[in-house]
Amino acid sequence: MPSPSRGRHRIDKTLFLAGATGAIGSRLVPLLIAEKWRVVGTTRSAEKAARLRECGVEPVVVVDVFDAAALIDAVAATKPDIVVHQLTDLPPGLDPARMVEATARNARIRDEGTRNLVEAAVRAGVQHFIAQSVAFAYAEGPTPHTEEDALAIDAEGRAGISARGVASLETQVLSEPFVGAVLRYGRLYGPGTGFETPAGPAPLYVDAAANAALLALSHGAHGIYNFAEDDGAVSSEKAKRELNWSADWRRAP
Repeated sequence: MPSPSRGRHRIDKTLFLAGATGAIGSRLVPLLIAEKWRVVGTTRSAEKAARLRECGVEPVVVVDVFDAAALIDAVAATKPDIVVHQLTDLPPGLDPARMVEATARNARIRDEGTRNLVEAAVRAGVQHFIAQSVAFAYAEGPTPHTEEDALAIDAEGRAGISARGVASLETQVLSEPFVGAVLRYGRLYGPGTGFETPAGPAPLYVDAAANAALLALSHGAHGIYNFAEDDGAVSSEKAKRELNWSADWRRAP
């Protein structure tokens, strides 16, 4: 199925993709290349850098999101029009034995890592900043949850740690002078996620998540959007209405 992207941003535009080899990033890259973007992607691995080159991405090797100075230099050298933040640090299949430490690491990326990436984007004069968030950090309340519902920042344990990281990311992205968009993804499944089938409320196939980012680019999206299948947990009506998004979208084989 072809992407419904309107293709407003074409070959003369440069995109800095943080997290180019992650679950969503790796599915997003072919869509961006097909739309004639110049894509510069981050990786901390020389091996993954080679794979990015094969896909048509210009890799920035060994860039740590916590190294603010190096990140500022990398974004400045790229001169991007848009930054897309798809960084996470989670174990394969969300291994329960590793999730306590992973939750803290992921929250740090959303807080400190986002702060560094936002600063780099502002200094480079970036016009549009799109960031990955989650649609399952809402506080308890009536469902389906909409974008206006409160996050569970007062929750105890891992849920609270995660929600506070999410809140920090979203506040930073939406408070800067560029156009900021926050993509609240449901629970991912599909290639590269560790889950072949839905695994909990608000599921989201990884291709539909990648296409959500492409649509956010092509529509110049700003604000917060939910993206999940319609199981009664989360409402994605805003994304359907404003971005023409569908949870059924899949990449052509």
